[in-house]
Amino acid sequence: MHDPRIDRLAALLLDHSCRLQRGEHLLIEAFDLPEMNLLCALVEGAAQRGAVPLVSTKNNEVLRSLYRTATVDSMQAAARFERARMESMQAYIGVRGAANSSQHADVPQDRMDLYQQHWWHAVHSEVRVPQTKWVVLRYPTDSFAQAAGMSTAAFEDFYFDVCTADYAAMKAAQEPLAARMRAADRVRITAPGTELEFSIKDVPVIPCFGERNIPDGEVFTAPVRRSINGHIRFNAQSRYQGTVFSDIEFEFKDGRIVKAAANNTERINAILDSDEGGRYCGEWSLGTNNRVRHPMLDTLFDEKIGGSFHLTPGNAYDIADNGNRSRIHWDLVLIQRQDYGGGEIYFDGELIRKDGRFVPSDLQGLNEGL
Repeated sequence: MHDPRIDRLAALLLDHSCRLQRGEHLLIEAFDLPEMNLLCALVEGAAQRGAVPLVSTKNNEVLRSLYRTATVDSMQAAARFERARMESMQAYIGVRGAANSSQHADVPQDRMDLYQQHWWHAVHSEVRVPQTKWVVLRYPTDSFAQAAGMSTAAFEDFYFDVCTADYAAMKAAQEPLAARMRAADRVRITAPGTELEFSIKDVPVIPCFGERNIPDGEVFTAPVRRSINGHIRFNAQSRYQGTVFSDIEFEFKDGRIVKAAANNTERINAILDSDEGGRYCGEWSLGTNNRVRHPMLDTLFDEKIGGSFHLTPGNAYDIADNGNRSRIHWDLVLIQRQDYGGGEIYFDGELIRKDGRFVPSDLQGLNEGL
């Protein structure tokens, strides 16, 4: 049976996210999708708009074998092929399903580093992100529903409701927060196990309302590279490179993570040591999507949680650049609502958010639905 929600999502991706124009080339890259309905809707929709759709489908089990056998030569060869393809694109849609979200958990860290450095970075960091109109999203699967603690039917309803939000209204509600962040210098954050300070002075601020991620709902910038001091305890689990991390704690000195611990302390330190930039942060962002309430081990959803923020060891985006460069970019989430222990955020000494709710009168629109 045809699901009209697929058509609404496809139209949103083509028109709002990619702003697809006649004659443009669109790469649709799909991973482990359980069925092809969205891909077909995207192909047909792109063709109807006079664009040129191209499709690449990938399987995470096959990718596991490629990563486990990675060499510099094999990763560079893959990068040359995919980079040349990406350089001819004006738009990109990445759709990820997951038959097994832990499929890459047993890929050795040194092999995953080869993939990140010689393949992913060369194609996505250097070409796709700065040169195309891109958007990435997940696709509802049984395993995704299970991670969210929901039935498949209930999760699909939640998924389409969140993904096809009123992004124009989201944009309007975010602008006062973006303006305050652009004017701010010092940020102070408190929460259980957390006392952190840093500067965001003169770093660009980017409101996000469906143009790069689906679902969306965040306003991000980056800490001045060597300005972070203090300690932080994240209260949301994170799956990264196939491994689930919990109880993550960092200690910062002059911007650098000088101590890191987690349920898998050895592996988290190996990831942070991927390169020099891995122990510095390239993004700080406030989550503003109040329809997303609880973590589900998926960064695209978890980093948007209403009442949360995320702090990101690794590479900074060119559009909000603090100069940090790394093969990694790992968004780690701390939820500050009362049901997660509470917390406060201050800009230059002014209380901006308490227990997940924005305090100033001009930011009250961001509390809707909390």
